[in-house]
Amino acid sequence: MTQSTKTRSVVAGVGACLPEKRLTNADLARIVDTSDEWIFQRTGIRERHIAGEGETTSTLATEAARRALSAAGLAAEDIDLIVLATSTPDYTFPSTATQVQAALGITRGAAFDLQAVCSGFVFALATADKFLLSGSHKRALVIGAETFSRILDWKDRTTCVLFGDGAAAVVLEAREGAGSTADRGVLTTHLRSDGRHREKLYVDGGPSTTQTVGHLRMMGRDVFRHAVGMVTDVITDAFNATGFGPDDLDWFVPHQANERIIDASADKLHIAREKIVKTVSMHGNTSAASIPLALSVASADGRIKPGDLVMIEAMGGGFTWGSALIRW
Repeated sequence: MTQSTKTRSVVAGVGACLPEKRLTNADLARIVDTSDEWIFQRTGIRERHIAGEGETTSTLATEAARRALSAAGLAAEDIDLIVLATSTPDYTFPSTATQVQAALGITRGAAFDLQAVCSGFVFALATADKFLLSGSHKRALVIGAETFSRILDWKDRTTCVLFGDGAAAVVLEAREGAGSTADRGVLTTHLRSDGRHREKLYVDGGPSTTQTVGHLRMMGRDVFRHAVGMVTDVITDAFNATGFGPDDLDWFVPHQANERIIDASADKLHIAREKIVKTVSMHGNTSAASIPLALSVASADGRIKPGDLVMIEAMGGGFTWGSALIRW
């Protein structure tokens, strides 16, 4: 009797794009009442990238997508699905994903945005995975892209020091495997939302409410407290679904919001700190772009290798939170 095969969504390539301009903590100290020491001790952030003239969410996303395609050895016409996670689209409509689609010269398949704030990339990956597993599509670009600098209140030192801009993308390709957890690809995804927490992290504007873009508002201590508790349940769910545990992980790639949240979450889950990929010091919180940016860095420098077991997780405004376990 032959063993049945199983389709998995395999990461075929990853690429990133950061704005040219770097904004250091020292630069911020000249704008608001803060200091490098104050920011770094509380967040682990040293600098972040800020979009300049002519740089938008779609232009950053397009370049990240091109680099991911190059890494995968594929052409734009090989893609039949684009799922782009962002909270800072170019326009209210059309979707930023369709702008990327047009820029890449893709004229088939589907392209749409997904909004889950900082959890956006995990939600987008899970969504694209379902499309590929259904057989309706073969190859997807999953993109996280943000220009959060354009919704920050630059007079609010509690929020403007935290966020940065950037984009990163992965190419997912449907491939047949043996049907075991040794197969390359997305092994399991777990998503959660709880809309009761809106006032803790939100933007105070929108087309239907104020007819403005608005600015980001956050109750930092409440977000910190919920973040550590919430992300652990979806990671535990991933372990339960696959039979793996913290010792089996090669790499833990969390949302890069705050180094203290990252370390506290890893400690609570008994994940060794040397397995954590951290890029928060050089990128700040890039919302939906943070996980794919970290994946790009760790892939490029040789840490994440084919066959490695990689856990990604995030929590964002809404609240939303989720995890994905990937055999790289």
